[in-house]
Amino acid sequence: MKTTTAESLYQLPDIKHAFDLTEEQQMIREMVRDFALTEVEPKAAEIDENHRFPTETWDRIVELGLPGIPFPEELGGTNGGTLAYIIAVEELSRVCASTGLTLAAHVSLGTYPIFRWGSERLRNEHVPKLISGEYMGCYGLTEPNAGSDSGGTQTSAVRDGTEYVLNGRKVFITNANHSGTFIVTAVTDKSLGPKGISAFVLTKDANGLVLEHGDKKLGMRGSDWATLVFEDARIPADQLLGPEGEGFKTFMKTLDGGRISIGALGLGIAQGAYDCALRYSTEREAFGKQLSDHQAVAFKLANMAVEIEAARHLIYHAARLKDAGESYAKAAAIAKLYSSEVAMRVSYDAIQIYGGYGYSREYPVERMWRDAKLCTIGEGTSEIQRMVISRHILREQRGL
Repeated sequence: MKTTTAESLYQLPDIKHAFDLTEEQQMIREMVRDFALTEVEPKAAEIDENHRFPTETWDRIVELGLPGIPFPEELGGTNGGTLAYIIAVEELSRVCASTGLTLAAHVSLGTYPIFRWGSERLRNEHVPKLISGEYMGCYGLTEPNAGSDSGGTQTSAVRDGTEYVLNGRKVFITNANHSGTFIVTAVTDKSLGPKGISAFVLTKDANGLVLEHGDKKLGMRGSDWATLVFEDARIPADQLLGPEGEGFKTFMKTLDGGRISIGALGLGIAQGAYDCALRYSTEREAFGKQLSDHQAVAFKLANMAVEIEAARHLIYHAARLKDAGESYAKAAAIAKLYSSEVAMRVSYDAIQIYGGYGYSREYPVERMWRDAKLCTIGEGTSEIQRMVISRHILREQRGL
């Protein structure tokens, strides 16, 4: 399969000074970019074509220390912060969104909740192993009848002595087949609605936990997913993640942070599609001149550049708010909404610039377009983001 050349994907102006990156953040960006160029991009088309999760790529991601970027050194991390971490997601996603998603789901969804809300025992037992790559982590919220309506969770957890007994199903769970820990929500008190939902940490060997392989996907085909089935699954009561009844609140806060990484994922896709289209437009001729010399194409490129620049500012801003310990839920929703929809628009226009070749599976822009769609769905659809943003701005208007 044809792919773009290394130069076409990596001819970017240096953004270090424009975004005031620290030396460490710039070093991470350059390291991940080099890794993405030399090891990830060459196999991106193959893993998409074969719906294959590249375990060898994950092993290298672990070797480079990327899962530990936002976590403290005492747990095995590097204390690099949220911004450095989402830069890594962005750079991976420019050449292979499946790989960017794998890292994002493992860190933001599979590791962070245990680090943030787990007991000292859970945190010390699992976070170092998740950072070191002993096993992956995943996050089970979505159910067959509860997606955007996560408060409608039907999986149940009934206390039985020193254990909880879980029954139900979780679907579309990224990284599940390779995970050693599963963070899931279940109803512990049906009469309380969302306030009766609790969160739990299960291990892969939990009695009564069954994994079913997920269906083939439109995009992100190199990212693993599965269905979790709980059939009288028994887990110790001390596997509760946070207080009983606060699982819904915990997961909503988890999604706030996860939206920054999905925004970075969309940004990476958009940047990769733009890079391809820009290079192609200066090499292809039509009507006696380069495509880029036609105003219709040049204006598309201009729109792409503007939206990508704006998305990067929004995402980096949300990451910096999180790193500073400031409120970031609204900023994360804005960044995720805008970036994911920019990824759709830019990849769509990239296909248009390629013309018939863009519609062909021989070139990467059609893959980028398919991958981009997930960014408008995962960690809250675009419609949910607008609900979140509108609630914030109306509360602010009312002085609440």
